[in-house]
Amino acid sequence: MLLVFSKKITPRLTYTFKHFFTRILQIKVDFTTKVEDFIAHEGPKLTYGKQPLGNEIFIRSTDLLFEQGINDVEIKLGNWDGVECFFQTRQEATVQFDIFAATFYLLSRYEEYLPHLRDEHERYPAEESLAFKHQFLHKPLIDIWAYKFKEIIKDKYPTTKLERRNFEFISTIDVDLAYCFKHKGLIRSFAGYLRDLSKFRILDLWYRAMVILGFKKDPFDTFDELISLQKQYGIKTVFFFSVGDYTTFDKNTSSRNSSYRSLIKSVADYANVGLHPSYFTSKDENKLKKEKSRLEAIVNRPIEKSRQHYLRFYLPETYQNLINLEVKEDYTMGYAAHYGFRASTCTPFYFYDLEFEIQTPLKVYPFAVMDGTLKDYLKLPNKKSFEIIIDLAKQVKKVDGTFITLFHNDTLSNRYRWRRWRKIYIDMFKKLSPIT
Repeated sequence: MLLVFSKKITPRLTYTFKHFFTRILQIKVDFTTKVEDFIAHEGPKLTYGKQPLGNEIFIRSTDLLFEQGINDVEIKLGNWDGVECFFQTRQEATVQFDIFAATFYLLSRYEEYLPHLRDEHERYPAEESLAFKHQFLHKPLIDIWAYKFKEIIKDKYPTTKLERRNFEFISTIDVDLAYCFKHKGLIRSFAGYLRDLSKFRILDLWYRAMVILGFKKDPFDTFDELISLQKQYGIKTVFFFSVGDYTTFDKNTSSRNSSYRSLIKSVADYANVGLHPSYFTSKDENKLKKEKSRLEAIVNRPIEKSRQHYLRFYLPETYQNLINLEVKEDYTMGYAAHYGFRASTCTPFYFYDLEFEIQTPLKVYPFAVMDGTLKDYLKLPNKKSFEIIIDLAKQVKKVDGTFITLFHNDTLSNRYRWRRWRKIYIDMFKKLSPIT
């Protein structure tokens, strides 16, 4: 066990140290404000303050973990043995920056509470972030810091036995459109025919008719294959189903449709299922509650996982609403327009509510890359897209973290803009499978 001495123990301090040491480095950590208890401790120990007490590991603290609320924070990037860092301290210390204040700043998404511009969907854009501006968005920086710090502990306390966690890959699937042609209703199907006619898509007209008449499988109905791949390669897959009302941004099959309900039930028998709250739920708790109840009625079990449609969420409101509705895991932490690590970690972490200054029970699972980011926003060729996915996975593997991808069921359809993306998905599974 690592004992930490600080003159004041705050919620921010315990939150940060437990993520850094317990969740990333698998090291138990305890805290004390008593000098005599700290001196008597025979195991590894660390002082977090203005002066060391002895020859222990010493990190000179800045004010961030002892403050409350949001304040203007001056950030100046430095370098720690080739790795980006900030909150540098001039006085002698084991590490020449406040590694824990920097961790808290990134992990709590402190910068997202500060004034900023929003994109066309009212989202916090990657371009506003410190990680994007200083080109470390593609790195799980907190985990990298932690693994460098682990070597310091080894050198300082060589007899201490340190455990090692295992790399994990989680594939997540957003179901925005369960079907391409089927179960659209008379008006939407007729509009689809007119659209194909106006653009002279004769093959699509024929394909649409064959699917609706039941002679061909709907191209977006890739669920059997997705579940089969999960089993074949031993990779956990989580499906997020949309059950919201129809809007300009929410065009899935109606949750009242019996075929769609049967599909959701079938997938839930073989994989983890979560809610994909509709576009306007990010600030509307009543709408979120209604959709959660709908999905729970379909699968006949509590829904504890969620990811916002269009990745729209507001801090802290959206997460507060999820907590009120007893959602335990959220998978929205990532950017639409850029790949990388929005919270600079590849380790699931608990949301810290800066409004109430508490660690909440909501566990955040940050994803690293989305199919639409590579294809639609960055417009990358398939080969380059696959290389980026694997490069991100390698970054996570170096720190034994959790690599999470975001794909859609229609990505495997191999139709339209997703041509040959089925191969990318399968090759990714082959490359990252714990079995092969």
